[in-house]
Amino acid sequence: MDKNLKKKHHIVIIGGGPGGYEAALSGRQLGADVTLIEKNGIGGNAVLTDVVPSKTLIATAEAAQRVAHSNNLGVKLTFAGQPVKPKIEIDLAVVNQRLKGLAEQQSADMLAELVKAGVRIIHGTGKLDGNHHVIATPSDGGKPEKIEAKTIIVSVGATPRELPDAKPDGERIFTWAQLYNLQELPEHMIVVGSGVTGAEFASAYSYLGSEVTLISSRDTILPSSDADAADVIQTVFIRNGINIKSQSRADKVVNTGDGVEVTLSTGEVIRGSHCLMAVGAIPNTAGLGLEEAGVILTESGHVDVNKVARTSRANVYAVGDCTTFMPLASVSSMQGRTAVFHTMGDVSAPTNLRHVTANIFTAPEVATVGWTEKDVQDGKVNGFVRKIMLNTNPRAKMQGIEDGFIKLICSTGGTVIGGVVVAPRASDLIYPIAIAVENRLTVDEVARTFTVYPSLSATIQEAAQDLHLPTE
Repeated sequence: MDKNLKKKHHIVIIGGGPGGYEAALSGRQLGADVTLIEKNGIGGNAVLTDVVPSKTLIATAEAAQRVAHSNNLGVKLTFAGQPVKPKIEIDLAVVNQRLKGLAEQQSADMLAELVKAGVRIIHGTGKLDGNHHVIATPSDGGKPEKIEAKTIIVSVGATPRELPDAKPDGERIFTWAQLYNLQELPEHMIVVGSGVTGAEFASAYSYLGSEVTLISSRDTILPSSDADAADVIQTVFIRNGINIKSQSRADKVVNTGDGVEVTLSTGEVIRGSHCLMAVGAIPNTAGLGLEEAGVILTESGHVDVNKVARTSRANVYAVGDCTTFMPLASVSSMQGRTAVFHTMGDVSAPTNLRHVTANIFTAPEVATVGWTEKDVQDGKVNGFVRKIMLNTNPRAKMQGIEDGFIKLICSTGGTVIGGVVVAPRASDLIYPIAIAVENRLTVDEVARTFTVYPSLSATIQEAAQDLHLPTE
């Protein structure tokens, strides 16, 4: 039989977020026919309503912060020759118009890349019909199409979790996906939830000029993060005037017409102008026919996958926030590529969550990778920890950076196994540590690597030098 007449491997992807997008491009790269079904827009929540818009908002807040603190660096603002204290005014309508425009442009660029690569795009919804067929229903009301697939990849993401007595209305009570229609800066934003999303928006709105109250059900904010990092962020929040209500739960949130009332479990009522509900997310797996096709879901509705994104059905893969893996765009993208490489018989390295870098975009940022100090303390891994405060770093002093640190963790044999960075642009500074973790570099190898003087990264080298193990 002529090999050119052999039927191609057909991959059908439901969902065009980061994981679905990367899976589609990888499939075409390896010569597969690829059909991608997406109902809202390429890029999914990450591009349209989550990562891109939220980090753009945070970038504006960082700019406002730099202007507000410029006097500390000797930058004087004057009017008619007289020094004036800068008053930051935010045109939130313009800010939101810009960030939505950036998100739409990013989505359009991604769509163009898929079309250029030869991916067939169906604007609509998809549902499994067994484990070798997908029913695609076009959004324009067209006739549903039954598509045969050798491999199915589910990349449907998640939506904000809602509480029964705190229903978001998009006017005064918001989820993170609804904030970008605001035309004026909230006078007093109440943020319910002190995890990553809640902390990021609390930090951003505070620097934009809003009064902020943060409701935390735990003793501290960022309860799942490095304890030292959480302490730094909490200290900065309090210093910046954020009112933190620890060990508090929001039982009810009501839109009063000209504001909101948040009733805590203690009976205390907090009044503000707006409220953001940042209480987690729900996977978009309902109604996809997954269980009927034999795909195992957890009690929370997440798709149970292994390290190559494979589900309980051999030819069905799942990636991104709808799975049991970390809800990060970078992880979703890696899962998408890995799933395609695996199903196509190419070299596929299983995703190692220990090597995933994560970042919290507060000010300062918090970036982490690898094993944690708590893992060492709990005996899960044997190792040593070195933390150096950034206020001892020459470049940090020049830039007026007062808060933050770099923490390096190595095994008892001297191999770098983890790290934490709390600093401006920690998302960039974590990369050399991530390289060390991924490639099992020793602290001596890191210490022997030249850094620029002066630079913040020099503190990574300093921590590595301090962890040197003398030869016996």
